[in-house]
This record gives sequence, structure tokens and C-alpha cells, in this order.
Amino acid sequence: MTKEQIIEVLNHWNFWNRDIDVGLFRFEYLHKLLEFLETDKIISIVGVRRSGKSTLIRQMARTLVERGVERERILIINFEEPSFEGTDLNFLLNIYSAFLEIIKPPDKPYIFLDEVQNIDKWEKFVRSLNEKKEAFLVITGSSSKLLSQELSSILTGRQLYFEIFPLSFKEFLGFKGLKIEEEKHVLLNSLKIKKSLREYLFWGGFPEVVLNKNEEFKRRVLISYYEDIINRDVAQRYRVKKLDKLKTLAHFYLTNISSYISFNRISRFIHLPVETVRRFSSYIEASNLVFFIKRFSFSLKEQENSPRKVYSIDTGLSNMVGFKFSRKFGQLAENIVALKLREEQAKNPSIEIYYWKNHYADKEVDFLVKEENSIKKLIQVCWDIGDFETKEREIKSLTKAMRELSLNEGLIITEELEDEEKIKDKKIIYRPLWKWILEENW
Repeated sequence: MTKEQIIEVLNHWNFWNRDIDVGLFRFEYLHKLLEFLETDKIISIVGVRRSGKSTLIRQMARTLVERGVERERILIINFEEPSFEGTDLNFLLNIYSAFLEIIKPPDKPYIFLDEVQNIDKWEKFVRSLNEKKEAFLVITGSSSKLLSQELSSILTGRQLYFEIFPLSFKEFLGFKGLKIEEEKHVLLNSLKIKKSLREYLFWGGFPEVVLNKNEEFKRRVLISYYEDIINRDVAQRYRVKKLDKLKTLAHFYLTNISSYISFNRISRFIHLPVETVRRFSSYIEASNLVFFIKRFSFSLKEQENSPRKVYSIDTGLSNMVGFKFSRKFGQLAENIVALKLREEQAKNPSIEIYYWKNHYADKEVDFLVKEENSIKKLIQVCWDIGDFETKEREIKSLTKAMRELSLNEGLIITEELEDEEKIKDKKIIYRPLWKWILEENW
């Protein structure tokens, strides 16, 4: 392509001579990213495909223009643009050269590289510009492994890492026109919030799905997201030959959200060696389709050897792709709680999330939250707490963990119950999910 042709393609993605639709703003992410943009760090934005990364960088660019930054200083390159298919490092250099020669940025440019994992050796280009302080740099990608572990030696000390998720429940409500800015808004809109929570549990939080009312469209979109994640972010990237086995494993995880999984058992179930199951699982997790939570133990060996619990990055994906015969509201509610905790962990990297089981494996707690060297919270999820035996079981597990870990307070998240009670010297707090999930100080 000539430089003129390159600029013609880039013009579709940039603000040089027009405004571009930037969708509904996700202000919490936007403010944080803009806060760090003009540092000497590379801003790395990672999240599952279609979670809103491309829209977010357009919102960043739009905000810069509104703040007085010249449009010619902003370059957005979308590497999923069909015209750029097969792009390599040399072509990336040609794109940058065309930008400098034809657009002529009047000052230090802001460069946004979207879905950068599609370009071989892109990190050399990014590192070079960063070392020379030639541009403010933002990169996005769908693989957490790509932008963190694999590049730790190349971009050490140079990048600030931000994880983007599908819409939180608070954002979901905002996209539906219901702004929750104060505690009174929760109470005044309780009926709408409860109804919306059911919708959120079923359809999840992908922006395109949330904004469309056609259920057939939603189903087709979610299935297409899943196919793109498996085929492009896993199979193609890692050159997986046993695609049928990979899909069987992904289906298994999306069907069994909020459940214990063991690589040894799965290996017997899908007839794959244990190490292949472990490797495929790491690929699926790196694509951000699912994530795993380990058992809490002071022994790292016990943590690694114990079963993990699996959660989906979006309950809508699980409901459309997983086998639905086993789906229960309790599983979906627990998955939503896990997502909320993951989001908090992304904001505060010192947080660690586990599940807890005692040594006899007859007592368990869904979530243990550790911050630095202290265990901060124990959280049990019980959607229907009305049954006496169920309530007794949940309380016994929670109080057992509280005693072992020297905590005086435990939380049970329910569908409706809001209460407190004392069990000897321990306090149990009951909070309905629709309230808890909107709390800032969770």
C-alpha cells in the first residue's frame, strides 16, 4: 500500500476531519486511563474480545480533542482492519511514517494500537518510541498473557496494566438509563434493580448485547463472540490442532461455572493427557473467556494440587454456549460475585481471591479475600437461604472458617434476605445480591 492509501484507511478510525461515534462513556475506566496517559509509561489495556476496549480508546481520543489537543496529534490503528491483514513490523513502521509525513502532528502524538497482538514484533516499535519519549502510547489486546507474562522482560518497568471487563452491574443499569450515584438511588429504584439483575444474570454485560432488545440478535452475537474467542484468540494464536477437544473443554467450563474442576478428571472425561488439559486450560484463561480460583492454603503445593473453581467472564456466554440443563440461579449469582471480586482485584493488585475448604473437605466457603498478608473477608453465596438445612450448612461452614482464620465477621449473599445475627462471638451478615453488587465499600 502507498502512504496515501494507508492514510485513507486510517481516516475511518480517526478524528482528523470529523467526529466519530464513541458510544456510551464508561467514566470509571476513562478517568483512570486519562490520569496516567501523559506519563512516560505504555498504557496496556487488556480484556476479553468485545468487552469495549476499542470504544474506550475512541472515548479517550474524543476526550483529548475536547480538552484542546489537536486532532492531528492522535493516531488510532485498528489491527483488525481487513486492509491491514497480515501486517508485520515493517508495515507498522510504514503506517507511522505515513502519519508523520501526511497528517504532520504538530506536537508529541498520542498513538493507540488496537488489538496489537495481531502484529509480529510490535513490541520493538512500542519500546523504541517509548525509550525516545517520541509518543504517548496506548496498546490494547485480548490476551492477558500477551501483555503481561510474555512481555515482562521486554517492557519491564515501562507499562501500566489495566484490565477491562464487560459491563459491571452498575454500568449495566447506566446503559439501561438507570443512574445509581448515591445509596438512596438503590432504595428508590429497588424494584427496577431486582428485575434488571435477573436480566443481567441471564444475558451478561457485553455492551452490544446490553444495548440491543432483540433476543435472537443477542443469542447470535454471544455465540459469535464465543467462536471468535476460541478460533482467533486461542486456536490460531496457539496453533491448536485438536480444535474439537479444545471446544469440548471450553464447553465443559462454561457449563460448569461456579463448580470445582480437576485436570485429572477432565483428562479422563475428554480423553486428553493431563498436561494437554492443563495447557489448553491456560490458553482459554489467557483469552479471558474463563478464570480459575484456587483453594486457600498456607502451603503453595496444596494450592496447586487442589481442585480449582471455574468462572465465566460473562454469564451471558455461559447461558448461550454451555449446556443449559444444569444452569441454576445460584451458580449464576456466584459467578457474578466472582466477577465483582475480579474487578476489585484489577483495581487493587494486592488483593488475592481464593475459596476455602477445611482439611476434611466437609466445610467450604465460596470466597476468601486476602490483601497483602491479611485475610480480610469470607463470602458465602446462597441464593435461596429459606431452607433451614441449607442455612445451617452455610452458617456452619462460614463460622468454621471464621474460627480457623481468626475473623469475627462473615458475609452471606442471598437473593432477598437482609439481616444480621450472632453465632456465639461471630457475626453473620446477610445481604441481597442486588444491593451488595452496587456497594462501593464491599
